[in-house]
Formats: sequence, structure tokens, C-alpha cells
Amino acid sequence: MPLIKIHLIKGRTPVEVRKIADVVQEIMLAKFNAPPRDRYQIITQHEEGEIICEDTNLGFERTNKICFIQIFQQGRSAEMKKAIYADLAERLNKECGVPRTDLIVSCNENTRADWSFGEGRAQFLEGDL
Repeated sequence: MPLIKIHLIKGRTPVEVRKIADVVQEIMLAKFNAPPRDRYQIITQHEEGEIICEDTNLGFERTNKICFIQIFQQGRSAEMKKAIYADLAERLNKECGVPRTDLIVSCNENTRADWSFGEGRAQFLEGDL
């Protein structure tokens, strides 16, 4: 159950924003083996100038099509992470027009104890999931 936060600069249509979210979800299902209907996404659109991304000395030119994706997850291997980075870059570029140099992805790990899906309960720890 990855929790995905997607940060964009305002200017995309609602259809374009939804397409980005859908592509991200499809990759989570395919590469991270997330269960069906396991979709937790928060999309935030920022005013121009509210996302500041330099290139970490890689020589990238950033544009206002920047797409910053934070993935909170548990138990994925380095190989799985590399696969999603590659797939996200390919598909978001091809299907959503996000330049490959404008995609920044960060994976953060947590544990089963770090989740409650409602009712103030820890469903992983209590055996519901």
C-alpha cells in the first residue's frame, strides 16, 4: 500500500493531472505488486516558484513541467525501486509529457506499525491485512 504524494506546478488540466496519477498507480500495481484497490495518492499543485529544484550537478534543465513523486512504502528491494524509476520516467514522458529530467522520485520506507487505514486501528498489526 504505497502512499503516493505527487507535487506539480499549476497549469495542467484536470484530465492531465488524473492521467499522471493513473500512470503512477498502474506502475505501483505492476512493479511494486500493490494489491488492487490499494490506491492512496495525494496530489498537490503549487504556484510557479513554490517548487525549487536544481539539478544536483547533473546538468539537467528543469521546466515548469516538474513532477515530484514521494513514495512511502515498505519492503521493496533496490531492484524494484530502480524498475519503478525507469518505468515512471518512460511512461510519464511518453503518456503525460513530463520531461525525463523533470521527474524526481523519492522512496521512503516505513513499517507495518506505521499504518492505520481507519477506525483508529492498526489493521496490519491486528491481522485485518
